[in-house]
Amino acid sequence: MDIPHNHPTREIRTWPSSCPACNAYAVENTTKRVLITGSRDWDRPDLLAYAMGMATGELGPFILVHGDARGADQMAAELHAAYGFTSEPHPANWESLGKRAGFVRNAEMVDLGADLCLAFIKNNSKGATMCADLAEKAGIPTRRYRA
Repeated sequence: MDIPHNHPTREIRTWPSSCPACNAYAVENTTKRVLITGSRDWDRPDLLAYAMGMATGELGPFILVHGDARGADQMAAELHAAYGFTSEPHPANWESLGKRAGFVRNAEMVDLGADLCLAFIKNNSKGATMCADLAEKAGIPTRRYRA
């Protein structure tokens, strides 16, 4: 795989690398997965960026698994994409599942497995709390951030 980059080596660097191509190369060659769950009204991008940076420092580059909802999910996906990293969105199927679509989606994301779950909970969000609880029960290390 030949990816153009601006330095002489292909070493996988800690995120964020100065080289977007190396970021993409690192993510394509990782199996690490971080599940993000969060409130739709999450308004602390600074805390989200801090948590994701800490996770990257510990795990290296990772694939971001998220529910593709507004708020924390989309903030995380946008930040991840800005560095050339890969996201795995799992939008809820509201049309066919109705009100339970978010809960079904969260359970499916947890069942797919992750190395870490980052939960961004505001106003005791039922969906984000439920997803974090499921992740913990599944043995996924979970960190909860509250705003």
